[in-house]
Amino acid sequence: MNAGLTYREAAVAGANPVRLVILLYEQAMEDLRRALEAHRHGDIEGRTRGINHALVIIGQLQGTLDKDRGGKVAANLERFYQQLRAGLLEAQSKQSDEVLERQIVHLRQVHEAWCEVEKAVIPAVEQPQPQPESESESPSEWNA
Repeated sequence: MNAGLTYREAAVAGANPVRLVILLYEQAMEDLRRALEAHRHGDIEGRTRGINHALVIIGQLQGTLDKDRGGKVAANLERFYQQLRAGLLEAQSKQSDEVLERQIVHLRQVHEAWCEVEKAVIPAVEQPQPQPESESESPSEWNA
């Protein structure tokens, strides 16, 4: 059993929409890092597989944009996804590390913005407050 896959499945199962977008960005970046590594090792099939999967993810992100309610944000993301797709096609056709690395940087920047959105929109989980130690219990009396 693949531990990474199991972790991702669990993360997706309970995720809110913003977290799902973040997870998709992370997967796309991972796909492109793998594609870059494959390219550096002369693995054309691996490079193509990574780029193609990233393109599928970008298509999914692009297809879920709500252009009616999303306003400028949706329009900007639409342009971003179009430019990203064009950059990935360029990286594939030119077999260019530099162009591929640039697309990863662009994804990372927007990923960071989504992480900030998540912090601002999703309320912080209540952290349990530490209980004061009672004077009758010392650490040596704690049971595990």
